[in-house]
Amino acid sequence: MDLAWPLRLAKESDIPEIAALIPLSVRTLQAPYYSEAQREASLGVAFAVDRQLIRDGTYFVAEAEGKIVGCGGWSRRRSLYGGDGHRTVEDEPLDPMRDAARVRAFFVHPDWARRGIGRSIMAASEAAIRAAGFHIVDIVATLAGEPLYATFDYTVVERHDIPISGGLTIPVVRMTKRLSA
Repeated sequence: MDLAWPLRLAKESDIPEIAALIPLSVRTLQAPYYSEAQREASLGVAFAVDRQLIRDGTYFVAEAEGKIVGCGGWSRRRSLYGGDGHRTVEDEPLDPMRDAARVRAFFVHPDWARRGIGRSIMAASEAAIRAAGFHIVDIVATLAGEPLYATFDYTVVERHDIPISGGLTIPVVRMTKRLSA
C-alpha cells in the first residue's frame, strides 16, 4: 500500500463534494466514539466546510477514481474547529512568531479509510506550516483522530467537551506540537 497520496489544494468548486463527504465520514468513522445523536448534532457545527481554509490555500484533497476521498489541512486563522457558517466576518489571522498554526477539518471517505490519506494530508500540512514560518501547531482532535496525531508526535494538552446542537457536547482532545526547523 502506497502511503504517499498525491494531493492538491481544494478549490471553491470542490465545496459541494467536500460537503457531501463530511457527513459520510462523520456518521461512519466517528461511530465508535460518539453516539448517533452526537454525530448528527455535530454536523454543520463542529463538522462542516470552512470555505476560508479553501480561500487561504491551506486545505488539501485526495482523489481516487475521479472523486474526493479525503480532505484536511491547516489554518493561519484563529478558529480551532468548525465550519464558517456561523461567522459573519473573516476569521482573524495568526502571527507565526507568537501564535500556533491550526490543523483542521480532516475527513476521509469510509471506503478509503486506513490507506494513508490522513497521514499524507498531515505531512503536507506540516510542511506548509513550516514554510509559512510557524513553529507551534495546535489541534482540537476528535477521539477518532487522536491516534493519527499521536503518531506525528502531538501531545495531549487537555480533554474537554465542545457544545454542539441540541444542548449536546462532544469530547475532544486539544493537542500540540513544536515543529523542528
